[in-house]
Parts: sequence; C-alpha cells; structure tokens
Amino acid sequence: MDTILVVNAGSSSVKFQVFSVNGDGKLLRQIKGQMDGIGSRPRLRANDATGDVMADRAYPIESVPDVPAALMRASAWLRDELQLSPRAVGHRVVHGGPDYDRPVLIDHGVIAHLERFTALAPLHQPHNLAPIRSLLVNFPALPQVACFDTAFHRNHDEVADYYAIPRRLYDEGIRRYGFHGLSYEYIARRLQDVAPEIANGRVIVAHLGSGASMCALHGGNSVESTMGFTALDGLPMGTRTGQIDPGVILYLMSVRGMSLAEVQDFLYRDCGLKGLSGVSNDMQELQNSNDPNAAFAIDYFVYRAALQAGMLAAALQGLDGFVFTAGIGENSVGVRARIAERLEWLGVLLDPIENARHATRISRPDSRIRVYVVPTDEELMIAQHTLSLLWNRHSFSSPKRERAS
Repeated sequence: MDTILVVNAGSSSVKFQVFSVNGDGKLLRQIKGQMDGIGSRPRLRANDATGDVMADRAYPIESVPDVPAALMRASAWLRDELQLSPRAVGHRVVHGGPDYDRPVLIDHGVIAHLERFTALAPLHQPHNLAPIRSLLVNFPALPQVACFDTAFHRNHDEVADYYAIPRRLYDEGIRRYGFHGLSYEYIARRLQDVAPEIANGRVIVAHLGSGASMCALHGGNSVESTMGFTALDGLPMGTRTGQIDPGVILYLMSVRGMSLAEVQDFLYRDCGLKGLSGVSNDMQELQNSNDPNAAFAIDYFVYRAALQAGMLAAALQGLDGFVFTAGIGENSVGVRARIAERLEWLGVLLDPIENARHATRISRPDSRIRVYVVPTDEELMIAQHTLSLLWNRHSFSSPKRERAS
C-alpha cells in the first residue's frame, strides 16, 4: 500500500498522520498520532481512521530526548510493527520567507535557505526543520516536501505587504507575510463543496485557536491577513500578544532593561490570553473560570476579532461570507456568538439554535452575510501537496524569483 506520512513537529511533540493513496490517487487517512512529552515524559499515542487506539505507550526520558528522536521512534513503530514505509514525507514548515510561494522538494540547500527564517518564527521553525534534517541523514533517498504556512499569502498586492519603511528593507525580506496558509487554503477549497454560493466571493475566514489569525479571501485567494512579518501580529493568541505598539518593545528594553531574548520569550510565551487572564492560555478553561480576569481575556479576544474583521471587510470592499475554523472557531459556541453579535453592523445575523448544535451554516436565513463553521484539515492539505509534488516534482524544485519592485 502506497502511503504518505505527514509530520507537524513542535517543541515538545511530533504530530503525525498517515494517508494511503488508492488507485485513483485519492488520499485516505489511516493513522493519526503523536509523540508528546519529549524530554520529560515521552508517550506515543495513535488511533486508526475510526478512532480506535492503535498505540499508547510510554518511553524512558533518555530514549526520546529531542524532536528527531521522537520522529525516529514513531517511524520505527510504523515500519517495524505496521510494515508501513511511506513513499514520501510532507512537513508543515511555518515560514517560507519571500522565496517560496508553493511546496518544495527538500534537499540540503533548501534546509540551509529555510534556516535563515528561524528568527521570524522562533517557536516553530527550528522544530519544523529538526526532523527534516534527521530524515535526510537517516533516509536520504526518501522524498521530503516542505509545505509553508506563508505560501498561500504570497500573491498579495504589494500595497498590502509593505510596511512604511525604506524599500530596501522590503527587498531584504522585511514585509507582511501572513500565516496559517495551509488552513486557509484548505478552507478555500472546501467552500466549493459546503458553501458554493460564497466560495468565489468575498469571505473572511477566522482561524481561531491557540494560534489565531484571520484572512480575507476573494475568489478563493488570500488578499489580506491579520498576521504580518512574524506570527506575533494581529489577534491575541494563547500566549502571544497579537497587535502591539512597537514602542512597548522599546520601553521594555530601554526602561525595564529586558534583553532581546527576554523580550522575545515574553512576547511569545507570557502574553495573550495567558497574560491577560493570569489563569490559562486555554479558552475552554477561561470560559469555565469564575475569575474576572478570565472573563476580561475573553472580552478582549472577541473585541479584537471584531476589529480585525472590520479591517478585512474594508480590504475586500464588502463581505459575502464569514467562516469560523480551528479549535476555538469550531468548538466555542459562545465565542462565535459574541463575535457575530459585534458584526451585526455588517449584516451578520446568527441563528442561536444552529450555532448551539455546531451546524455547518449558523446564520439565519435572512442574514445578509452567510456564516459557516468549517473544520480545517491542514494535514490533508499537506498530504495533497506532497502527492502532487511527487507527480510533478520536476516543476517545483526551486525558489520563486521575486518580481521587480
């Protein structure tokens, strides 16, 4: 059986999925698993396509000290116990920089190129690249494909991607990139089936999770995003600030005496819902808390989401549809209702019954803006890109050449 392995590596976990490829080239999810607790309490968990448990086992700390070791453990389980040897591996890589506007077949040159963007995604890029390097060393003949969260946004108009800084800095790569592109690409394609009446129109997609952003789609293409140069911008997130005056950063360093490393750690790990609430970075825990600071953190999240929606509606010059996706967007009835209430001025009228039962369409029949809940599937998007690249690998092997400014 031909299979494709999809890997999404973080700092303390490696999530993976296995897709089979049938005779018609259709991808079927077979296994969903992860190795978590890396370096502390390593544990392999995996389920089959129906949700039945296939593995749940712990390992000694010293046997899984880092991300590459975790991937090797998971790979050994797939190979030795399930006799699965994937034809290729697709990886989520958060930052592709200005060069990559599509998935790319990985070699050592590509890895070196992507390492340049580590400072732009310090929570993600090093961990995304670590298992790729390990597989290149241990299985050099195994095709690996990098799928970028930035790629879907690479066709923005320049006026949307520039900062008001000298042009030479734009040429160096300091520009607005946007992230969560694999999720938005999947939603754009999925809308053709679940909401064809808005799929080619003006749509805002709200990817609301621990990492949160929003994207303006027109004709299924990204025209604007709330995230910019890094994954810190835009909406407040689980532990990240979202939009913040750069003067705050200058103050923290010049007056509070914080070092660059301390500021980076603070902005990425101690802010957002966690910083505002002092309780948790998890929306479900905040909703279940009686702490007034938890309630304030939710108020802030909803308020900022509505503000950003207004900005994106302006970028689109109107609005036909609104889509909620990702962990909070797919599961929080209350957050969806409160954001929709703040968007009534745009023509959003939510159906509370449909919202409560997590229906696909949750707006009222008389709502001028149609509102949907569409589960995202970044892993399937990666598998599709990987399979496509295997079929056309000769045409996607080099970085994009920048058009002249």
